[in-house]
Amino acid sequence: MFLSVTEELVRRRAEHNNCEIFSLEEISLHQHEIEKLEYLDKWCRDLKILYLQNNLIPKIGCEELKKLDLTANFIGELSSIEALKYNIHLKELFLVGNPCTEFEGYRQFVVATLHQLKCLDSKEIERSERIQALQNYPEVKEKIREQEQAYLLKRAREKEEAQRRMQERKDKKQKQMESKLGFDSSDSLQNKENYQAEGDREQETWRTVEDDEENRRFWEEPTPYTPESRLETHRYIEEKRRAKDNIRESKKREKPLQTLVTAEGKVLNVNVPKLHFSLKDDEENNQIILDLAVYRHLDTSLLDVDVQPTYIRVLVKGKPFQLVLPEEVKPDSSSAKRSQTTGHLVVSMPKAKEIILAKQKVSTSIKDSDCNTLQKNARRSVQVEKLEVDPSKYSFPDVTKIIQKKEQIGQGPIRLQPEKITETKKSYVDFENNEDVPPLI
Repeated sequence: MFLSVTEELVRRRAEHNNCEIFSLEEISLHQHEIEKLEYLDKWCRDLKILYLQNNLIPKIGCEELKKLDLTANFIGELSSIEALKYNIHLKELFLVGNPCTEFEGYRQFVVATLHQLKCLDSKEIERSERIQALQNYPEVKEKIREQEQAYLLKRAREKEEAQRRMQERKDKKQKQMESKLGFDSSDSLQNKENYQAEGDREQETWRTVEDDEENRRFWEEPTPYTPESRLETHRYIEEKRRAKDNIRESKKREKPLQTLVTAEGKVLNVNVPKLHFSLKDDEENNQIILDLAVYRHLDTSLLDVDVQPTYIRVLVKGKPFQLVLPEEVKPDSSSAKRSQTTGHLVVSMPKAKEIILAKQKVSTSIKDSDCNTLQKNARRSVQVEKLEVDPSKYSFPDVTKIIQKKEQIGQGPIRLQPEKITETKKSYVDFENNEDVPPLI
């Protein structure tokens, strides 16, 4: 079955453009077994470079391109390049490895048909070459038409031959399956029922076993290079890949389940993920701590912790880790957390048996001097102390007498100067200074 370009394929190949196809300018669709180019010009209106090497494209039909690479396809209808005649932006075209390149007059026909083309198959088109191709264009075009008809007849015979060869290989495979099961098509109904029951298993086994002889015959058998042979090779490779996947899946299904609890009810220690761990008995907090070295970048959603009174079970990506505990714990009071630095899983499990610890006695070997010192300090902190300041030492200078007035001498009315009155402080002889009495200010 031939494939065509789908929107999903284009988006998948447009990763460099954030999977946006409306603004896509370049895309590579090589080796996708593509036969038809439909809707590509409508999805990608700004497409300028298109790589389609090694596909099954028989005809050409693209617009608004600057570069078109169709290397190693099956383009036999060379006249289909006329669809590119009105693509004025097309400058480079690659058709190497196509059947049309073996036609007589192939290059002359392409050069004369596509006037806007500057380079064909990595070879620059000169002006003289184009003039000569245009002069012989009618004759070359007629030859191309005749060779195209012969190619189409050849392709029809190749398709019939490919269908016949495919049917023969299918019948041969069916006979091999029947011979392996030990009966032919003329067996009884009971044998057919048995075949129906065992056929799927035998067929799966046959697909999973690598038959070196069959592979050698397939790859050494000479076959024509046609789209059908390419598809047959592709199907054969896919079949072998699926067979390997089936072997892998069957091994997973046939793998026996790990025994966690014996038939007698004994819990076993199991470490299927092969992780390092440590079990610590925290007597101070009366709990048991399990440190499991889980992978640092493992998502926490892939961990499943189950704490039971006598054991703990942790599923790491479905693989069980089970450990029997030395003492009975409280599952409801247990807690689990991940370390932000190492990623380890730390599970704290309080013990079911409570332990009463005696309070530590305060040491009484304190000296009497230290007690007295503490009492004095406490007494001082209770009393309120006031600051006493001597008013004789706490005085300000008289700024009004910094500059003295000069006596007037000479002309002008004589002014009488007031007499200076000196104040004498009375001295109290009978004064006693009592420090307990605050000063009178």
